[in-house]
Amino acid sequence: MSSKKKYFISGGGTGGHIYPAFTIIEKLLKQDDTEKIYFIGNPKNLEYDIAKQYKDVVFLPIDVSGMPRKISFYLLKWGIQIVFAIFKAIFYLNKYKPDGIFTTGGYVSAPIVLASIIINHPYMIHDCDSVPGMVSKISAPKAQKVSVAFENSKHILKSNNIIVTGNPIREVFYNISKEDAKTKLNIPCNKQVIFAMGGSQGAKTINSAMIKLIKPLSENYFVILQTGKKNYEELITELEQLFPEYKSSPNVLIQPYFDEMVYPLKASDVVISRAGSVSLSEIIACESVSVLIPYPYAAQDHQRKNAKEMFNKGVSLYLEDSECNENTLLEKINELIDNPQKLFYMKEKVQEIAQKNPADEIVSLLKSTIK
Repeated sequence: MSSKKKYFISGGGTGGHIYPAFTIIEKLLKQDDTEKIYFIGNPKNLEYDIAKQYKDVVFLPIDVSGMPRKISFYLLKWGIQIVFAIFKAIFYLNKYKPDGIFTTGGYVSAPIVLASIIINHPYMIHDCDSVPGMVSKISAPKAQKVSVAFENSKHILKSNNIIVTGNPIREVFYNISKEDAKTKLNIPCNKQVIFAMGGSQGAKTINSAMIKLIKPLSENYFVILQTGKKNYEELITELEQLFPEYKSSPNVLIQPYFDEMVYPLKASDVVISRAGSVSLSEIIACESVSVLIPYPYAAQDHQRKNAKEMFNKGVSLYLEDSECNENTLLEKINELIDNPQKLFYMKEKVQEIAQKNPADEIVSLLKSTIK
């Protein structure tokens, strides 16, 4: 009998579910006892585009979408869709016979989890947020192992097998030094760095405040702004009116998006960000202090709860989206930059909670579910 293992991995719909799943895939691909990895996802979603980059991963398509929140024709249509998706997942289980099953939540992972419950196949789940989603709540009681990123999740999910691991982060976030990151971005080693980001789509509130602060902040600090792809041209036009000399400034770097987020995050002393779980995990892995401005319309208000947990741990300052403008944001930045003792204390706190290689622990837990 072969000692090689086959794995089903699922999780998608948003980057917060997709990237942790592929971090685990990268770990499994490096292990000698991995025979094959199958990713179950929606071919219309981002997970399909990412899976295509891995020649050793087989993508198994499944037609599934998020559940409508109101009673309507679309809810009935979704119900029929999810039933067919579960039967397809059962077909995949019987055909490929995986040894281990791992999901990172979201509606994409629902069919394989429900199929595993129906045929009594062991599985493991990971939840990335401080407020677990519906799929995690449903699947946790029957899961052999449950890993979570936040302590708060332990009080919400019903399971006797919950372990707080942190979110799995790619190895590059632990392997690149602050000096290497600054060199990569042409930042002087002696410059303090302020990095503001709002995800790939940008964050209007953060952008609106930062565009007015770039000129004064760049007089003393190196300022990096990720605008988001759809906002870039508009913001550059506004900046040219407020700060025409920004292009010649040695202390300003503005991009619509960074393909390798590790470099600006590693280079930073202070990060201004939304409070998505994966972003927070990457900020912590880079041992950066942050000012968090949670997106107020996130599902189950999870970003606000994520941000408050970081604030309570002493590694972040907190600012409501409705209160964020150039003045209040500058106050938060100065609260850190003008107070070296506080900044040093918060950096020490970040280092304390930065859990090295949570992906290794999660892979070990996954392997313990294999009969």
